[in-house]
Amino acid sequence: MKLMYTLREADSHALSTVMGEDERLMYCLPYNIEGDRFVSGYMAFTNKKIYKILEGKVLATHNLSAMSDFVCEVMYGSGGFYAKENGYTKLLCQFSSGRYLPRYSVIAKACELLASGISDKPITSNEPERFCSVCNRPYIKGTAICPYCRNKSDVYKKLWGMTKGLRLILFFPVFAALTSMILQFVVPAIQKIAVNKYIQPAEGIQRGAISHFLVIVVAIVTLDLFHRAISVIQGRMASISGNRFTIMLRNLLYEKIQSLSLSSIQRRSTGDLMGRINSDVNTVQSFIVGQLPNLVVQGMSFVIALTLLLYMNWVMCLFVFVPLPIAIFCIYKFWSNIQQRNRKNWVLGNRTNRMLQDIFNGIRVVKSFGNEERESKKFAESTYRHTKNSESNAKVFDTFFPILGFIVRFGSYLILLYGNVRLFSGKMDIGTLHQFTSYSNIIYGPLIWITFIPRNISNFLTSLGKILEILEEEPEVSDIDLPIDIKIEGDISIRNITFGYESYNPVLENISFDIHKGEMIGIVGHSGSGKSTLINLIMRLYDVNEGEILIDSVNIKDISQNALRSQIGVVLQETHLFSGSIHDNIRYSKPHATDEDVIHAARMANAHDFIVNLPEGYNTIVGEKGYTLSGGERQRVAIARALIHNPSILILDEATASLDTETEALIQEALSRLMKNRTTLAIAHRLSTLRNADRLIVLDQGKLIESGTHSELMALKGRYYSLVMAQRRSAINLIRT
Repeated sequence: MKLMYTLREADSHALSTVMGEDERLMYCLPYNIEGDRFVSGYMAFTNKKIYKILEGKVLATHNLSAMSDFVCEVMYGSGGFYAKENGYTKLLCQFSSGRYLPRYSVIAKACELLASGISDKPITSNEPERFCSVCNRPYIKGTAICPYCRNKSDVYKKLWGMTKGLRLILFFPVFAALTSMILQFVVPAIQKIAVNKYIQPAEGIQRGAISHFLVIVVAIVTLDLFHRAISVIQGRMASISGNRFTIMLRNLLYEKIQSLSLSSIQRRSTGDLMGRINSDVNTVQSFIVGQLPNLVVQGMSFVIALTLLLYMNWVMCLFVFVPLPIAIFCIYKFWSNIQQRNRKNWVLGNRTNRMLQDIFNGIRVVKSFGNEERESKKFAESTYRHTKNSESNAKVFDTFFPILGFIVRFGSYLILLYGNVRLFSGKMDIGTLHQFTSYSNIIYGPLIWITFIPRNISNFLTSLGKILEILEEEPEVSDIDLPIDIKIEGDISIRNITFGYESYNPVLENISFDIHKGEMIGIVGHSGSGKSTLINLIMRLYDVNEGEILIDSVNIKDISQNALRSQIGVVLQETHLFSGSIHDNIRYSKPHATDEDVIHAARMANAHDFIVNLPEGYNTIVGEKGYTLSGGERQRVAIARALIHNPSILILDEATASLDTETEALIQEALSRLMKNRTTLAIAHRLSTLRNADRLIVLDQGKLIESGTHSELMALKGRYYSLVMAQRRSAINLIRT
């Protein structure tokens, strides 16, 4: 997110006159409200002061050393940036909340760091922009696409690049359609001969032989059959080429999503990603296979028909274009309305899909609180809004385009009137008038079809833009050019790492410790202290902001992600099982494992006994997310899944939380076997489960504050001691009640 705007020349000059030599401009943000009027001013932030600049004048100067408690507050339709200066709260500036509030929220944290002297380095924000940097209009929701500033020719070039290898089969329907188009011009010419020479020859011209007329009829029928045969081939090839393009684009998009960093995926909803793979790909495919050939054919038809009409009678040809200025003016005026309606319809449809996906994912919560009726009403309201908007669009389109079609075809009535006048005066024969009318009808086809182009292109560009946004996104975590594939032994070194999901707000700060091969390390701390973040960094789901993580003395950034994660086993608190059999879920981490490997892993995880007692044993379908199994059963299947590929490093994140004592004992026994001779990092809610750890790491507010064995930390009577005693008191109180 942009935090450094460019000052206008007058404002820049005003700032330069008041800045000290030892000051550095670090941030510059606009503000647009001053008192009761809209303005175009700037707030400039240096390493020592804050300047308020408006119309080439510095309105206010604030010393950061005298300031504290920087906050943003949302008011009615606007936002305010506040701070305490010499003990008094002041409004530093006011702005439109929707456009600038996220930026000033980041700046509030930056000013806290500057004022406290913690850091004088500029911070950055990974939050995506919501408004176009060129026109300041909002992006299409959930994307970084500006429908007004998008380079359409660049989009078409990228689409052309994606068709490589499929171009011949994709454009065969175009060739077939062009052949069919040519036949459209041949048939009227033959019909002219049939009318003028055989059906109603002009005065003084002898009627042709019936046998010749039959030949003409056979030719017309043959051409019609040939035209229909080509149409059949065109339809089949369009279906084949469309399916192949869809498969290619869907696979490409899915592979790209899989390669994106976890943070990139989490910024988008599941429904949004599914919409891009399904509905947006279908829209692009429909345009390429259906609309694009039509665009080429209709364009060629227009050029050929226009040339023939000008050659036959240029005066009558002019009647075709009489209504066109009116039609073009109507399209020009209606174009922006079409785009706006299509975007609104997409937003409402996407909102309904997200709501549906959210409700289905949380259906157990919905039912637990008895909110089925309320959720049904919410979904019905969302669907109703989408439906009403679609109906409104349909009414507008279905009214506008028929009227536009009548305006475009009005020239045909003028041609009919003028042609019959010439016919009655003997200046034109019936066959020629029929041929001219047929060609004029052909030219009206492209003209009417073009009126629908804005709507189709608008939908196509929106969907293709959303697809390209994913395909062009660079993963935040990626392999180096020549990554190393190593056999991990299990030594881990954490060296001075600092990390924050937003760089200005570190979750972990200056953490260092070593883990030796085969050690079992417990990670302890309050909720939000950074425990799960630490193991995410070791798995390289995120990259550290500072410092480095080494495995067997190799920086994990130099190890290929596949080699790293394939040698790490993970058991999480919220176990996710895929729809399918227990056998498939255990084998997920090692797809080529034998049945013997699966059974051995299940035995080691204390899962074999309950599995064989199920109706279909290892072939039992677990259902979505494994909800047909109990929590303890799912956890044991997850342990078997982690164990089957024999990982060198094992990570346990609250693996026994929220389980009953008996089930926890079974799982602890399984985990003990799993941890044997493996480097293990364990996060546990119940600290008693970490008593036998080789070492405990205690985190507090992102910092490592204690390290040692259970006995050493208890003797120290520090933070770990407080946590253990608090749990013991809770357990005693629970027993008493």
